[in-house]
Amino acid sequence: MSVFKPDLMVNSLRDINLKLHWEKGKRGIILDLDNTIVLWNVVELNTEAQSFLEEALALKYKIYLLTNASRKRTENIAQKHDLSYIAPAFKPRKNAFLRALKKMNLQKEEVLVVGDQIFTDIWGGNRVGCYTILVSPLSSREFIGTKILRLLEFFVKRKFI
Repeated sequence: MSVFKPDLMVNSLRDINLKLHWEKGKRGIILDLDNTIVLWNVVELNTEAQSFLEEALALKYKIYLLTNASRKRTENIAQKHDLSYIAPAFKPRKNAFLRALKKMNLQKEEVLVVGDQIFTDIWGGNRVGCYTILVSPLSSREFIGTKILRLLEFFVKRKFI
């Protein structure tokens, strides 16, 4: 069950010490969209997410959005913030993670995967060997399929994390 265990769990993006990770050799971030940097079905970043992106870019991180959200909505957000993306990514499948690594021209050991779901972001990131960070979701409002997975996450967290 270690494939479901994140390397780090935080309450919010502001709890991620990007400078420390940079000093440890991390150079890229594969970043989830819904309930990680935007509310579900919303296109505007909140202040915390905007600050996170600004700090990451100032440190020269390469950032890649990887989401199961629609291409149209993701493209809208990505263009506003000049970010590369894959959508829909069909996480936790490896393919999109590997494509993002290749596009960033980084090795798996150099990349953080940041997201709010164990069964998509963390599982997918762990499957390709990246450093995974689980953030608490921004909101309880989400896609019905995600709500069902949250029940499974609850049991996985209690038993294995």
